[in-house]
Amino acid sequence: MLPSIWTLIGQAGTFLVFIWAVMKFVWPPLVQAMEERRQKIAEGLAQSEEAEQALDRARVEAEEIIRESRRKAGEIIEQAGKRGTQIVEQAKQDAIAERDRQVAAAEAEIRLATNQARDALRKRLAELAVAGAGQVIEKEIDAGKHRDMLDRLAAEL
Repeated sequence: MLPSIWTLIGQAGTFLVFIWAVMKFVWPPLVQAMEERRQKIAEGLAQSEEAEQALDRARVEAEEIIRESRRKAGEIIEQAGKRGTQIVEQAKQDAIAERDRQVAAAEAEIRLATNQARDALRKRLAELAVAGAGQVIEKEIDAGKHRDMLDRLAAEL
């Protein structure tokens, strides 16, 4: 049994109506969904690329910050070393100055003690000279009258 021509025309017409309906109502939303999906994928790839670039920039920046931090730490350590050396040198200079001050004070005290001992020795020598002279000439010498003479004698000694 052969299909009739009218059946073929009916089927072709139905198929054309079906194609028209699909093209009118089904195809545009399907194309729109595919386009939206393509855009989302493109945006995702672009964002992924941007994220990789941002990550690379962040790595470079982190490395630069680490290098800068190490450099600053080295400078701080170097400054601390210099400051330590300065403090030691200042302490040495202060100790030397204190030693010199104490030596000068001790020398002044020694000179004062030496001068006092010499004065005491001169006075004692003058007293002994008066006593000795009194015994030699066996007469009394007035110490008050001869004080100037004894002072001159003591100054000469």
